Amino acid sequence: MLRCSCGQDHAPADHAASMAATRSASLATEAEALSRDFVEASLIKAIFPVDSVRRRFLKAVGANTARAAIASLLPVSALQAMAQDKGALEKKDIKIGFIPITCATPLIMAHPMGFYSQQGLNVEVVKTAGWALIRDKMLNKEYDATHFLSPMPLAMSLGLGSNPAPMQVAAIQNTNGQAITLALKHKDKRDPKDWKGFKFAVPFDYSMHNFLLRYYVAEHGLNPDTDIQIRVVPPPEMVANLRAGNIDGYLGPDPFNQRAVYEEIGFIHLLTKDLWDGHPCCAFGTSADFIQQNPNTFAALYRAVLTSAAMARKAENRELIAKTIAPAQYLNQPEIVLQQVLTGKFADGLGKVQNVPNRADFDPMPWQSMAVWMLTQMQRWGYLQGDVNYKQIAEKVFLLTDAKKQMAALGQPVPEGSYPKFKIMGREFDPAKAADYAKSFKIRKAA
Repeated sequence: MLRCSCGQDHAPADHAASMAATRSASLATEAEALSRDFVEASLIKAIFPVDSVRRRFLKAVGANTARAAIASLLPVSALQAMAQDKGALEKKDIKIGFIPITCATPLIMAHPMGFYSQQGLNVEVVKTAGWALIRDKMLNKEYDATHFLSPMPLAMSLGLGSNPAPMQVAAIQNTNGQAITLALKHKDKRDPKDWKGFKFAVPFDYSMHNFLLRYYVAEHGLNPDTDIQIRVVPPPEMVANLRAGNIDGYLGPDPFNQRAVYEEIGFIHLLTKDLWDGHPCCAFGTSADFIQQNPNTFAALYRAVLTSAAMARKAENRELIAKTIAPAQYLNQPEIVLQQVLTGKFADGLGKVQNVPNRADFDPMPWQSMAVWMLTQMQRWGYLQGDVNYKQIAEKVFLLTDAKKQMAALGQPVPEGSYPKFKIMGREFDPAKAADYAKSFKIRKAA
């Protein structure tokens, strides 16, 4: 067989057809590459719709790294899952309440980074003054969904502190991320046994802050109802109250622990991760009515918040996130304060720089054993009376099955189980023995 003069393995008469086929394959490959580049660029623009934020991100990490990061967060399988389904949105204009604290990072950052709009939603995130107002606006249906303290939906569903209204936890917003902060004048009183007569602030009665502070002082022999005073103070007012001497300290959310150090009026006595590493704090949730009436909209919100949480969990994204949520419409905090909280490299107010990478984390799993622990503490301190069906309440309020389903649809790893055990200050909590656990404490509210 005569070889073609071009050197390829075909006859001279077949040269034109062979070249055309080669050129067609080359054009197809080029078109596919251009299409892929376009999709990746579109994703980056969708996730960072604000030009200045997008430019800073690309400059900081480079275009190739950015594309790889986006691909890891939104793999093709996840995009296909998002594109299927999912039914028309019953409601596109959504109001979500939030308290300006780092606990709400996934819920907040989903707004400027475009995760809500990516799901076809027009979301307004509304900064709110305090938790009682959050509760009231949810009860009055002024908010469609909200940033909750994770015990709040349990309390609201049971009618504790308000009329009963079924509320549900879709995802935990943050784990860890709190601290006990004391006024500088108490530098020499690091032993809680010396805190008799101290006045402490917590953000709300039905909060992990209240329950963890009570647990901590009780383990050191103090009765939180008689030996110290605990008062409710909205998080944004905690630093001012510490400065004015109205309180001796607080177990509160960040960034206000770090802000007290920044203002040189307080020091970080203890990170709550040292009490219970991986403890829940805040949650994303809504009413049972909203879910029933707007199932597709709720699923879209779910996907946006879970996508945001996946990005927030990665340490390499934390500095960018600090920039994104620092502006006035979100946290209104110095960027350096947020960086210290989110990266875990921070000044402690005692002259040291600490490095605790998991000071704050954003694991979204609404484990039902977490809900059971909260119920035991409500019972321990007299907020909840009588016998409690812990498991029934936990499974009704904490939507673990829904969280696993939506995480799987997004291509995210889904952990197994429903009721993992935890250790709080070295003591194991077994949710299967919750009733015995609740009655086991020497220091508790008198029946």
